[in-house]
Order: sequence, then structure tokens, then C-alpha cells
Amino acid sequence: MRAARVHRPGGELVLEDAPMPYGATGDVVVRVHAAGFVPDELDWPGTWTDRAGRDRAPSVPAHEVAGVVSEVRYGTTGLSAGDRVFGLTDWHRDGCAAEYVAVEARNLALIPESLTFIQAAALPLAGLTAWQGLFTHGGLEAGRTVVVHGAGGGTGTLAVQLPGGAGAHVIATGRGNVAGLAAELGAHEFVDLERQSFAEAVEPVDLIFDTIGGDLLAGSAAKVRPGGVLVSITAPPPVVPEEGRAAFFIVEPDRVQLAELARQAGAGLLRAHVGAVYPLAEAGQAFRAKRGVPGKVVIEV
Repeated sequence: MRAARVHRPGGELVLEDAPMPYGATGDVVVRVHAAGFVPDELDWPGTWTDRAGRDRAPSVPAHEVAGVVSEVRYGTTGLSAGDRVFGLTDWHRDGCAAEYVAVEARNLALIPESLTFIQAAALPLAGLTAWQGLFTHGGLEAGRTVVVHGAGGGTGTLAVQLPGGAGAHVIATGRGNVAGLAAELGAHEFVDLERQSFAEAVEPVDLIFDTIGGDLLAGSAAKVRPGGVLVSITAPPPVVPEEGRAAFFIVEPDRVQLAELARQAGAGLLRAHVGAVYPLAEAGQAFRAKRGVPGKVVIEV
């Protein structure tokens, strides 16, 4: 098969021939149609070693997959050959910037017929991160007020939409060029961090979901109401809200949550914002371009 692989840390992605993946017990092999990624994943330890710490270079990146099941391995349940699926692949195994990938079936869910593969590939990581940050760790409920830092990013664009559907009031923050996008996605208010001080622009809220980090994260604790939560995906919050709590987490695959994201997206209640699409042959360019593109960048295979 053809795959975009990187041979050493700091190296370039190269489109080349690679061995077909072998599915283990409980796996399916997916014919990849589209793949999503995180721009800094080439620096992650899991990109270069397996779970036993053994070197696994050259490595195939991009761990959000959308495609069609081509092979079902022994011990696999819930999926059949021909199913349209999407989900997350293991960080310590080869990803989806390739024509085929082996994935644990439990990490996949069915794609609604109303969604394209490109739309589906933009959902898994950002969608699960937003869901778990807001509801699993943030305990968001109807009638609460939530701030989403980084409303223009892949995770931020989904985190802006989910609270509104749950009956919460949404305040989005980010650069001024994403104000219109945030409003389109359902934000009730927007704070332009290039022109406004977050500390001065917002009264204390029930939940702050941070995707930016740095000084903004450190200063956010003071804007959490008693009993509220500061949740971050960038680093453990350096300051804990005085009468609240703080949480840092790393997203986990979850088929039930994936299925709910798929249901909402298929019904038009949730939309992953795709900022750009690159062919597999330009995977390296896609990784380089991601940092300047609002929303998700997707690789079409």
C-alpha cells in the first residue's frame, strides 16, 4: 500500500510503499478514505515507540480515521466488512495517513449516511476531547455558563457547539478573525483576545474549557465561580479556582460517545469545521499548514 511515513524525529513525511497492516485479535482493517491529525503528534513518544518501548520507526501519523471496513479479525464483534466507520487509532500504532490501517473495533463507530468521509474524519479527536472536557470532566448542565478558550481550533469549534445543544450559555474566546465563525457555530458572546483582556471582559462563570494554555490558563482560575470547574487539555492548571476545582485530561477513545457525536452530526446538530483538505501525497504540507488554519485539516486518501 501507499503511506506517508516519517523515518526519524524532525524528519519529513515521505509518500512511499509500506507493508499492509496486520489486524490483531479484536481489530478490523479499514480502507482509509480520510484522516485527521494533531500537528504536533510527530513529536509524541508514541509516534516513535510501541507500548513496550521498542522503536517502531518509520511511523505513519494521523490517528483520526474515516473509511470502510475491509477485513474483520478473529474475536471482533459489532462491525462487518463494508461498514462505513470512523474513530481513533492507537497512538502507539501506525496511523491513517495510508491506504489501510488496523484499528481496535471498540474504538470505532458507524458513520451516518448523511456525513461524508471528510466530515467524519474531522470529528473523532476534537469531538471526543470537547465532549469529555465539557461533560465528563466539566459536569456541564443546562442553565450553566461556559467559556471556551480557542474557539477557532478543531476542538474549540466543536466545544462551542455542544454546550448550546445542552442548554448552556456559551462565551467563546480567540483571535478576532474567528468571531464570525464562533457566532455561526452558536456562541452567545465572543471575546477577542487580541483586543480585550479576558479578565476584564468576563464575569465569573461555571466552567472554563481551555485549549490554549499559557498565561490565559493561569489567569482563568480567578474567573471560575464557587463550585465551578477549570478544565484544560494543554497542561495541568497552575492555579486552582479558590472555591472550585481544576482538571487536566488526555482524551480517551469511547465508542458510545463517538456514536452520539455521529448522531448529532448526522442530524445537523453538530458540524466539524474543516479548514482545508490535502491529498495523501501532500501529507507533509498538510501538517505544516495546520497551525495557521482555523478548524481541522483533513488528509483525503
